[in-house]
Amino acid sequence: MTTTREWLAGARPRTLPAAVAPVMVGTGAAAQLEAADLGRAALAAGVALALQVGVNYANDYSDGVRGTDVDRVGPLRLTASGTATPAAVKAAAFTAFGVSALIGLALVVVTGDWWLLAVGALAIAAAWGYTGGTNPYGYRGLGEVGVFTFFGLVAVLGTTWTQAGRLSWPAWVGAVSVGLLACALLMVNNVRDVPTDALVGKRTLAVRLGESRARRAYAAMVTLPVLLGALCAVAAPWSLLVLLLSAPAVLLAVSVLAGARGRALVPVLAGTGMLELAFGVLLGLGLAL
Repeated sequence: MTTTREWLAGARPRTLPAAVAPVMVGTGAAAQLEAADLGRAALAAGVALALQVGVNYANDYSDGVRGTDVDRVGPLRLTASGTATPAAVKAAAFTAFGVSALIGLALVVVTGDWWLLAVGALAIAAAWGYTGGTNPYGYRGLGEVGVFTFFGLVAVLGTTWTQAGRLSWPAWVGAVSVGLLACALLMVNNVRDVPTDALVGKRTLAVRLGESRARRAYAAMVTLPVLLGALCAVAAPWSLLVLLLSAPAVLLAVSVLAGARGRALVPVLAGTGMLELAFGVLLGLGLAL
């Protein structure tokens, strides 16, 4: 019998900042347009969090049944470890997707923007297709494309749109920045798994680039957003708050560039998640002020 603690571990809570940060930035951008709505922001956060949990369970299920999660370092894999049955993990994934869809429907009803239903459907399809289905795009090195699109552009801009009904250039800059940080979270996870992924034919971007170039890509993904966020100071001077993250971003980059691997990358993964969350808080606050 799978315990509650094991289900929570399988949800990979260290990745949840990737869901919250874009909502913070998107709400800050809406506030900068004098149109923030905390109720709609809460609904957007619910959609994002449920979708992220669904992605994590879906990846656990799909990688587990394919046998690519047998020899891994890091969070508990429910399917591969036999802690939970594949059917139960798959059901958990689709339950989370269903919760995301219901909250998203409530947000659509509130805003009246029914075309957002199509965006939500695409997001769920992308979440499943990352490692699920017959031709998962995550196995072809396109995972970062999906993450940048849906946990960066769509999440930030969608949050701003549902509150303000329009977009601003700081919202776009924030969306690109958050997208890069979300990609960094995925990249460091995949750098850790390069040896095992290469053996089982999982051709992530990290595998395709090679470990050395993947590490440099990660360094760019965690440092560039700080500079981009600071550019928003042209419209909102308090956006310079993101410069407080310069040192943590550099420390994470140096750790990866120095060759940390295996279990040594687990705290880097957690640190990257916290960096993204802090970025969301500081840029969101800076835009709102």
